[in-house]
Amino acid sequence: MEKLKQRWGLTSNFQVLLIIIVFSVNGSFAAWVAKPLTEFIGLNYETTNPWLFWPVRIILIFFIYQLTLPLVGFFFGQFKFFWNFFTRKMLMRMGFKKFFNQD
Repeated sequence: MEKLKQRWGLTSNFQVLLIIIVFSVNGSFAAWVAKPLTEFIGLNYETTNPWLFWPVRIILIFFIYQLTLPLVGFFFGQFKFFWNFFTRKMLMRMGFKKFFNQD
């Protein structure tokens, strides 16, 4: 726990626990949201070739996960952590660097 606290700049074990919970809740939430979105775009598990269905579903889960991570973090009181350390860095890597002030 001490390594995580030091690496992530956290002050308590409780914060580490909350962040780990946010990661797990958000992963389940992203997979849950991806199911109706996959069906909405016309891909059904039973009628679509798995070589098409699963890559599309995994890509959807990835983007949903990134978008909802700060939201779920907000509900657990950890918005600032997830915005600064994960979402902001991911958006910058995806080419949105010009929209953020360089610290």
